[in-house]
Amino acid sequence: MSAMDHIEALKAKHASLEHAIGEEAARPHPNDDAICSLKKRKLQIKDEITRLRSRDVRH
Repeated sequence: MSAMDHIEALKAKHASLEHAIGEEAARPHPNDDAICSLKKRKLQIKDEITRLRSRDVRH
């Protein structure tokens, strides 16, 4: 898998997490712990995308 393919896969996961956060937040009694966990994972993916892009630019 190329770096660009990996980035695209991570972007899809990031979008999926964004959707899951929105669904959880829209529930009558959202689970704040679940939302926090989803946001943390989303941030980790964003950081990985940034890291891969910066590594790709240097090469």
